[in-house]
Order: sequence, then C-alpha cells, then structure tokens
Amino acid sequence: MKKIIFFSSLCLMAFALNAQEYVDLGLPSGTLWKSINENGFFSNYSSAFLDYGNNLPTKEQFKELADNCEWTWRNNGYKVTGPNGQSIFLPAEGFRDCNGELDQSGQNGSYWSSSIASLDRACALTFTSTNRWVGDLEKCSGHSVRLVKNK
Repeated sequence: MKKIIFFSSLCLMAFALNAQEYVDLGLPSGTLWKSINENGFFSNYSSAFLDYGNNLPTKEQFKELADNCEWTWRNNGYKVTGPNGQSIFLPAEGFRDCNGELDQSGQNGSYWSSSIASLDRACALTFTSTNRWVGDLEKCSGHSVRLVKNK
C-alpha cells in the first residue's frame, strides 16, 4: 500500500511539474508555449512530427508569436515577452544541414512547425540577431523543437 501511495504521489508531482513548463504569454489564440526546448534538438522534420505531432506549433502560431511579442536579443537567443509580460527564451542553437553538419550555433535559431510547405519542405520559425521570419526549410535538415498547447 505504501508503494502505491508513493507511486501515485510521484505521478501527481510529475504532472504538476509538466503543467508548469508551459507559459501563457497572453496571446490572442490562448496558445501556451513550453518554457524550454525539447531534448534531442536538431530533429529532422519526420522525427519531430512523429515524436511531437500536434504539439508542434503551427505556422500561424509562429506568426502570432512573431507579431504579438517583444523580441530582445540576449547574445545567444531571444527573450520573447508576451503582451501580459510573461516571457520565454528561444536559444540560437543553430541547425544541422541535411548532411548532419552543425552550422550557425549561437547566431541562428530555427524551430519546426507542424505545417508542411511542400513535399520536401516544412514551415519553421527562423531568426538571427537582427531579424526573424516564418518560412520553410528542407525536411532533411535538423532544427530545434519547442512545443505548444492550447488553453
């Protein structure tokens, strides 16, 4: 009986910690953004979609983030502050090209969305210290993953 209570307590604590990992930035859609990137960054699109599916942001959610938040460069990524004053940090971890070579670490950040652009390309948020945009990238390349959930 003690083992069951202990295990149940651990499960409840894990659930509570997981719930706290998402930040409400006060965006019009109500989207909550995870406070950290997923482990195993630099996933290709197929791996990211298989692992996280509908928890990947859509192209529209990235546009909302880009258009409705204040972006402040912090040497190795952006502090993204929502209309309600809450913030997340998006590190500029770089990316891996289709050959697996690391590029632009500390200078560029790129994050997969769940939206497909074409047969061999998917939508993504990409940024440098001077600009950010929602575009599309080769599905074979490796990029960071940041999850979302709706309220």
